[in-house]
Amino acid sequence: MKNEYYKSPKTLLNKGTGFLSGYTHSLNPYTGCTFSCSYCYVRQLPVSTFRKEAWGTWVDIKKEAADILRKELRRAKSKGKVTIFMSSSTDPYQPAECKEEVTRSLLEVMVEDPPDFLFVQTRSPLVRRDVDLLLQLKERVRVSITVETDREDIRKHFTPEAPPIQARLQTLQLLKEAGVPTQATIAPMLPSSEHFADKLVPLVNRVCIDDYFMGDGSGGRRTRSLNIGALYESLGLEEWYQPAAYKAVYERFLHVFPKEQLYVSKEGFEP
Repeated sequence: MKNEYYKSPKTLLNKGTGFLSGYTHSLNPYTGCTFSCSYCYVRQLPVSTFRKEAWGTWVDIKKEAADILRKELRRAKSKGKVTIFMSSSTDPYQPAECKEEVTRSLLEVMVEDPPDFLFVQTRSPLVRRDVDLLLQLKERVRVSITVETDREDIRKHFTPEAPPIQARLQTLQLLKEAGVPTQATIAPMLPSSEHFADKLVPLVNRVCIDDYFMGDGSGGRRTRSLNIGALYESLGLEEWYQPAAYKAVYERFLHVFPKEQLYVSKEGFEP
């Protein structure tokens, strides 16, 4: 059982900094995430470390989020270009979104008053529910679906609470058919099969490959402190947990995708 709490935030838009410095703002419809991925760097951030409950067991649902965003978006747009990354420290389509529809309400606001660009980062097939709104944003939106591996056995070791890989691939197919701009994001890159690229090539024309060392915001230190290395060792997959491992996957993908469709780490998340 996951604990859900209702919170009344004063603001929603945060300044884009660090890894997200290419964006003017980040936007998190929730605090916390019940997908509870073992390697999630947010486990090491104050939002998690100051809670008495374990990361993944709780989520804060932001009340009146649409009204807050409507005002903040208007103000931000009056000052210049607005590019939004949703989300940096939660999944906007985690299970609570099914009934709460906070993310959907925020998309409705952005359809009324569009930002210059919106990047939607999720690993959840629930994003397909909002195709009607995403299509209205046209080329101002990109949906990035996390597919860290094509191996379901690996997913179960690292992210047992997250949606199955096949459901995510089907979601990429559906978004493509609907005409929503999408990418597959292999982040963090987990051990995968030699056929991973072949499975993605019919679904997307844009792939981002990222790992713990480039993508956790601390050169891999946050991930190391989660003792993820021990999980790799227990599975006999140590060679996948080192800074150069991503290059082998990149090379495999180069055999299938043209180079201009492949991005590494931060460049794949830029607006």
